[in-house]
Amino acid sequence: MKKQKSEIVTFKADEQLLDAMKGIPNRSEFIRAAVLDALENTCPLCRGVGKLSPQQMDHWKRFAVDHELKECGECHELHLVCSHDRSRSKHEK
Repeated sequence: MKKQKSEIVTFKADEQLLDAMKGIPNRSEFIRAAVLDALENTCPLCRGVGKLSPQQMDHWKRFAVDHELKECGECHELHLVCSHDRSRSKHEK
């Protein structure tokens, strides 16, 4: 089995962030886990940028013709619903 090669990545942290991280026993592991969590929960469309490019917005507008955002009656999170899909999400009643 081939050993994975590690690479060192550095970033700047202001005093407030450094203070907040004091007392964390393994900061490298904490940061690694936080980055992986953020990547797993990043919007697949904007990829975490927080806004869409003009081209992405064009695609979204075409998609939104047959889809809408609805609040789940159980967990109250927004989710996409296709107007052509007669089945309901597991949280909808």
